[in-house]
Amino acid sequence: MKPLASMPRETAASIHTVMADIDDTLTSDGRLPASAYSALERLKEAGFRVAAITGRPAGWCDMIARFWPVDGVVGENGAFYYAYDGTARKMRRVFAASDVVRRNNKLRYEQIAARILSEVPGAAVSADQAFREADLAIDFCEDVPALTSEDVDRIKAIFEEEGAVAKVSSIHVNGWYGSYDKLTMTRRFADEVLKLDLDGEKDRIVFCGDSPNDAPMFGFFPNACGVANVLDFKGRIDAEPGWITTARGGEGFAELANALIAARNVSDRRMSA
Repeated sequence: MKPLASMPRETAASIHTVMADIDDTLTSDGRLPASAYSALERLKEAGFRVAAITGRPAGWCDMIARFWPVDGVVGENGAFYYAYDGTARKMRRVFAASDVVRRNNKLRYEQIAARILSEVPGAAVSADQAFREADLAIDFCEDVPALTSEDVDRIKAIFEEEGAVAKVSSIHVNGWYGSYDKLTMTRRFADEVLKLDLDGEKDRIVFCGDSPNDAPMFGFFPNACGVANVLDFKGRIDAEPGWITTARGGEGFAELANALIAARNVSDRRMSA
C-alpha cells in the first residue's frame, strides 16, 4: 500500500468513477460525517460517477439509492444493486438470487444464527437484520462489546461449516448462500447502469474500502484505495489496496475525493490553456 499522496497526477486525473464501502470508510465511529457526505456531493458535481458498495441491508440501500448523491448501491455484499431514476421516479432493483431462493435461505439463516449465538457468547444478530433480503449479519462490535479476533474467526468458521459464504467487515460477519460477492454484482451494476466495461476501465475506477470483505474489490482495481484504518486488518485481508490515505474513515474518504477532484481540475485547466 502506497501513500495516496504519491499517486501520479496523471493517474488521479484519469479516474472517472469512485466506488466506496460505507461502514468505517464513509463513516467514522458509526456516524456519517459532513465531510464524507460533502465529498460524495462534490465528486458528483465534478462529473464523477459514484456508487456505494456495502454490506448493509436492502432497506438501507433503498434509501441511499434514492436520497444520496450516488448513481446506485450494491448491497448485502453483492446480493443486489439498487439504482434510482429520478426523472422516471422509479427504483431499479436487481438481485443475484430469485425471490423463492431468498425466502428459502432465510429459514437456513435462522438455524445458523441459533448455532452462532449458542457457540459464541457475546455475538448477536445485527440490529439491521430485519431490513435484509439475502444474508445473515452477525454483530461482533457495532451494538455489542467487541469480541476477540478468535471469536470473529469462529463465527466465520460456523458459517462455512454450514456451507455458506462468509465475509468479515469492520462490524459484522455476513454469511449467505450463493456464489456472488461485492465484485460480481459491481460488474453487473457497471454494465447495466453505468454502461461501463469493468475489465477495460478498471484502471480508471477507484474503489475505497477498509476491511476484509472489500478484498475482491481491492484485488481487482489497480487503483483501489484504503482509508487508514484498513491497517487494523493488516495480515487478515486476502488482497490489499494499492493506495492508502493518511486519515481514517470518512475523513480518509474526503482526502481521496479532494485528491481526485484537484487532479481533474488541474487537467481541465491544462486542456483549456
